[in-house]
Amino acid sequence: MNNNANNGAADRDARLEQELNALRNRYESLKERKVRTEQDIANLSRQLEELEQRALAEYGTADPRELQALLESKRQENERVVAEYRNHVQEVQQALAEVEQGFGGK
Repeated sequence: MNNNANNGAADRDARLEQELNALRNRYESLKERKVRTEQDIANLSRQLEELEQRALAEYGTADPRELQALLESKRQENERVVAEYRNHVQEVQQALAEVEQGFGGK
C-alpha cells in the first residue's frame, strides 16, 4: 500500500509539474503578445499623430467630422465641374454637327 501511495503522490507531482510548465509557457506567450500589442499601439499612435499633423497642414483641420464635410464639399464641387464640362462638350458637339450639316448641305 505504501508503494501505491508513493506512486499516487508521484503521479500527482508529475501532473502538477506538467501543468506548471504549461502555465509558464502560456504566461510567456501572453507576455510576448502583450509586448507586440504595446508596440502596435505605439506605432499606430505615432501614425495617427503624423496623419493628424498632415491633415492639419493640408486641410486646416484634423477633426474627422470637419474632414468628412470638406470631402463632401469637394465631391459636390467635382460633380458641378463635371456637369459644366459635360454641357460644354455637348455644345461643342452640337455646334460641330451644325457646321458639318451646313457644309455638307451647300
